[in-house]
Amino acid sequence: MIRSDALAEARTWIGTPYRHQASCKGAGTDCLGLIRGIWRALYGGEPVAIPPYTPDWSEPSRDEVLMRTATALLTRVERPDPGDVLLFRMRDKGVAKHLGVLATSETFIHAYSGHGVVESSLSAPWRRRIVGTFRFPERG
Repeated sequence: MIRSDALAEARTWIGTPYRHQASCKGAGTDCLGLIRGIWRALYGGEPVAIPPYTPDWSEPSRDEVLMRTATALLTRVERPDPGDVLLFRMRDKGVAKHLGVLATSETFIHAYSGHGVVESSLSAPWRRRIVGTFRFPERG
């Protein structure tokens, strides 16, 4: 089952330091890099090339790059299960730009600046920021 494989892989990244634009288990990753690493483990390669990006990417242009890309590559779901991808809007009028993987009904795994890859409580402030829930596609 793809969700259990995605969650198992996400757990192997816990403890990886935070590194902007990186995607190397044990060496460094950001939130997008974590999802990219899970994708590579599930499918063997990445679906698209990722251009360089700054920490404030998409903010000046208000371009919803992550939402658009998640919608194109993943399956949108109404009720996420463990192993599904969560997309967050970190500020009320900002673009969606943080990703994580649902671990349990109460926790999620994400790469967080200053903390690395951690399993965090999916507390009310985090839940309010969720703007999309997605599932990795079944292998075919």
